[in-house]
Amino acid sequence: MLRMNRELFERVVAEALDRLPPETASFLDNVAVVVEDEPSDEEIRDAGLDPESETLFGLYQGVALPERGGSYGNVLPDRIVVYRLPLLDHCRDRNELIREIQDTVVHEVGHYFGMEEEDLP
Repeated sequence: MLRMNRELFERVVAEALDRLPPETASFLDNVAVVVEDEPSDEEIRDAGLDPESETLFGLYQGVALPERGGSYGNVLPDRIVVYRLPLLDHCRDRNELIREIQDTVVHEVGHYFGMEEEDLP
């Protein structure tokens, strides 16, 4: 398990986002990436997982692009939540953490575009 306080973790998230390919990073203009400690049991269940044995590294919260109608507007930005504690539990070092954060953000950007779980890497 990797140990890191929230402030340092948020800096690592920023570093991971800075290292994303420009074509991926450009999709984050209207999406806020935020850090929370861990997902709730309800969020885990809503993702089709068992909170007793599974967890989430990230979560897309918003309305996927294909689901937006012509009247869509005046809403807060969509969010990608990065969960600190599950990622720290999973990763052995800072480089692995950066890669996992990048993979998580790219995965959640897929949900932003309306992709289903089985279509994502």
